[in-house]
Amino acid sequence: MTRETEIVCSPEQHEDEAVLVRLAAASLKISPHQITGLKILKRSIDARGRRVLYRMQVQVFTGEPYIPEAYIIKYPNVKNAKHVIIIGAGPAGLFAALQCIESGLKPIILERGKDVKQRRRDLANINKQGLVNPESNYCFGEGGAGTYSDGKLYTRSTKRGDVTQVLKTFVAHGADEDILIDARPHIGTNKLPGIITAIRETIQNAGGELHFDTKVTSLVVDFGKIKGVKTLDGETHKANAVILATGHSARDIFEMLHRQNILIEAKPFALGVRIEHPQEIIDRAQYHCEDRGEYLPPSYYSLVEQVDGRGVFSFCMCPGGIIAPCSTEDKEIVVNGWSPSKRNNPYANSGTVVQVNLEDVKGDNADPFKLLNFQREIEQLAFTAGGGNLVAPAQRMVDFVEGRISADLPKNSYLPGTKSVNLTEVLPGWIAERLKKALPVFGQKMKGYYTNEAILVGVESRTSSPVKVPRDKETLQHPQVTGLFPCGEGAGYAGGIISAAIDGINCALATKNIL
Repeated sequence: MTRETEIVCSPEQHEDEAVLVRLAAASLKISPHQITGLKILKRSIDARGRRVLYRMQVQVFTGEPYIPEAYIIKYPNVKNAKHVIIIGAGPAGLFAALQCIESGLKPIILERGKDVKQRRRDLANINKQGLVNPESNYCFGEGGAGTYSDGKLYTRSTKRGDVTQVLKTFVAHGADEDILIDARPHIGTNKLPGIITAIRETIQNAGGELHFDTKVTSLVVDFGKIKGVKTLDGETHKANAVILATGHSARDIFEMLHRQNILIEAKPFALGVRIEHPQEIIDRAQYHCEDRGEYLPPSYYSLVEQVDGRGVFSFCMCPGGIIAPCSTEDKEIVVNGWSPSKRNNPYANSGTVVQVNLEDVKGDNADPFKLLNFQREIEQLAFTAGGGNLVAPAQRMVDFVEGRISADLPKNSYLPGTKSVNLTEVLPGWIAERLKKALPVFGQKMKGYYTNEAILVGVESRTSSPVKVPRDKETLQHPQVTGLFPCGEGAGYAGGIISAAIDGINCALATKNIL
């Protein structure tokens, strides 16, 4: 038989199976010798008290063996099945493709960027030379933005679909089983490319297709029904279902839709900076000790404060991480963050942003590009302030709040380099003022946070899409075009790897209703 219970242990004990068995037995009031197997279901760190503890929900086996689950998914061959075109090979597109195969449909993925291996060269050019390839960068290419921007799998989107299904699919393609049990699962940029490659091979082995360096330039629509797409190389790909899963930075796709009189809308997003501390400062604050030791991972944080009627909040926090240049066009600065699987870099960074609404920006609210143009304007200001070559404008935290240019900048992880500027000349005044009020309050909530050892790097502007592609809530199709399924972050229906993957699955399931 099996029973579940919660056990609590010290960091030094959390991987000691004998200790865990003893604790589980004590919790269930049975002898350790009665336990024939133990499976950890959930695991989290509790740092609320003076002592940091691990809390685990475990399944205890007695009188029967524990047989570990084999994470193998068998897919049918769909080589000769009906086609579904998927624009974009990010998590939404890849998981839509896998679901199409499970549903007996043939996915044809069209990706403007390169495969994960070829993308590395372009990322090296971005980091070392400040050169942006507009078709292959941190945002565009196989796996999407998440592939080289961390692979955080934490989500609150549990009502949209089966999160466990997505996690198990990652494990089946090479991810560590820890992502199934950790409260804040994370794969790591160093491991994700291999997992994405394995997913691609699964799709191809089942008869699906992936076409890289293939940029969609128009949709083929006949009397309000999708018939396929045209690409830059002059090819026409025919299908009665198209899943649009292009990510939040595919501005040319928004322009294409607008040019074809297909409805799009301006959508609120968030804007601010990426803030980096020495990781040891965050560890001391969160673990209440001078040295976290070898048994605790680098700590994370989540902060939010209401300032003048608007939320200021941390976003995409990367313990032991690196700040990355994520521009997709020339003469713009966009920063994001990522961590390797071990999170063993000496810095911790997080986006710290303020919501941007339609009424915050001058212009016609009916203009679908109102907030996108505002986003682009701020990114170009940041580029100019940095002086070129993707050098980012930056300022020490206390200097920013107190309104003085930093005499120098601390060492940091942003490889193209930083330049000391007054960030109030880059950020809109109403955003800068809210950040200035929020940061000292964050320091009251988390000891050591408010310090001049921290650096603010601008700008964090791609938190979500500033454009929404509308769809019907029931059919998931665009209200004007039958067979067009707006999907994922780019269309405004997801915010991260897991929610994008779930949305891809849902859109793929919806295609069955018209094919």
